[in-house]
Amino acid sequence: MSASDFFAQSYAEARQKFLAAVEAAGLDAEPHWHPLLGRDGERLALDIVVEGDPRAERLLILSSACHGVEGFCGSGVQTALLRDAGWHAALREAGVAVLYLHALNPHGFSWWRRVTQEGVDLNRNFLDFTHHQPLPANPGYDEIAGALVPQQWPPSAANEAQLAAYAARHGERALQTAITGGQYAHELGLFYGGHAPTWSNVTLRHVLEEHGRHARQIAWIDLHTGLGPTGHGERIFACRDDAAALARARAWWGAEVTSIYDGSSSSALLQGLMWNAIFDACPQAEYTGIALEYGTLPLPQMIEALRADHWLEAHPEAPPAQAAQIKRQIRDAFYVDTDDWKRQIVEQAFTAARQALAGLSAPRG
Repeated sequence: MSASDFFAQSYAEARQKFLAAVEAAGLDAEPHWHPLLGRDGERLALDIVVEGDPRAERLLILSSACHGVEGFCGSGVQTALLRDAGWHAALREAGVAVLYLHALNPHGFSWWRRVTQEGVDLNRNFLDFTHHQPLPANPGYDEIAGALVPQQWPPSAANEAQLAAYAARHGERALQTAITGGQYAHELGLFYGGHAPTWSNVTLRHVLEEHGRHARQIAWIDLHTGLGPTGHGERIFACRDDAAALARARAWWGAEVTSIYDGSSSSALLQGLMWNAIFDACPQAEYTGIALEYGTLPLPQMIEALRADHWLEAHPEAPPAQAAQIKRQIRDAFYVDTDDWKRQIVEQAFTAARQALAGLSAPRG
């Protein structure tokens, strides 16, 4: 099989390929059914697969579709691994269990949206909503919110001038941080973190509690797309600002592991990140994680696609041709549908997964 065979053109096809690979590997999938239906009327699920001893002390988590439409990439990687006999043999030899989480945000995957059915960016939603803490403020986003998602689409010259003026005053990196860092005041806006845990948040926490409480060491590779050079998989440190954990991540995955804390990552400094759930659900475990972030389009084009999609959500009366163009635009912003891109994705993911196995199974000092 070529790398392209593991990828799909819809959520339903991706799920079918994933489940067929699970069955071929002699494994079982446990669906956590989503309350809503997909774009084509299909049932949606976060599918859970455990490979290896469910009581193993060393656990590797491989997850896809935290940001729905990015699931085209992550699902393809998971299916490719499940179809690889060498991968299964390496797992047995290492004595490591794997927890495959297929489609953390199945609704966004099916509907070609980055956000959940609640309109929330799942990777900004992991905050403590219970103790009446004030939600994080993002005055930069507040200043440009109306220009980012304007009343009309395409945006006006005045809208674009407002964004350019912000960048001129504060710098391009500050504009990226204002847009992408997470905001909790504009429900129809970009990178909205919500006011309560989403369905995906709650379901993931239950899964981690069920399958991770026995593990003494947990590694997590969360698959993403949208930032960086096309086809390049940036390994972004996905943990608290902890020097020991960062050193461990770089020992496992290479010195090129970047960090949002020191400015070395293509990602801005973010809040409400999903991996926070590990510390609540599996406090007994030593945790080491990365987001494997594959580049697609230049950042301005990715942001434009998101702006268009959020505008469309607020304007369901948009002409069908315009709506179809916007949906294609956002899928293309997070999924490069070429054989060469898919081959690069799979090769880098296999390397990162093998490195995680080696790190987990190395003797502890």
